[in-house]
Amino acid sequence: MKVDMYFWLQALVMALVGLILVFTFIGRIIGVDGESMMPTLHNKDMLLLQSIGYEPSQGDVVVLSKNTFRDGAPIVKRIIAVGGQTVDIDYGTNTVYVDGLALDEPYILEPMRELPAEYATHIEVPEGSVFVMGDNRNNSTDGRSPSIGVVDERCILGRALFVLLPFQDAGVVESISQPRE
Repeated sequence: MKVDMYFWLQALVMALVGLILVFTFIGRIIGVDGESMMPTLHNKDMLLLQSIGYEPSQGDVVVLSKNTFRDGAPIVKRIIAVGGQTVDIDYGTNTVYVDGLALDEPYILEPMRELPAEYATHIEVPEGSVFVMGDNRNNSTDGRSPSIGVVDERCILGRALFVLLPFQDAGVVESISQPRE
């Protein structure tokens, strides 16, 4: 009986140590705060992130932290462009162009309204940086805003892989890659 109890206690401790190592070095769990990623993600969704070995890619949903916005609190956005690319935003036609090609964006909630004058419409993304936007464009402070702007890749905490909670919304967070011509 003592051997059985010792075995299960040891197994439990090893499982806990394993989980701590995984969530410390490989992945993280982060909660969505706000509605800027609707309809893809909802306020209070819990996400599993890939933190280690992640290379930013256009179309990925990422969690980032930038000291110039909300005191560095984690925010969730979609990568629209990576280093070396140019973004142009046409509010009249509700179109985002990357390197002159219109993006196919089935994930956005509704057409963009004209935003404040300080929001950028032409962005050149330097190497080692990304440009991000929320899927709910009319309710998103994102790369168009001077408080976020282009984001250094080192500010990315990880790519959203999976919605863990609520259970009815659990599933894979899809990246939408764009064809290159």
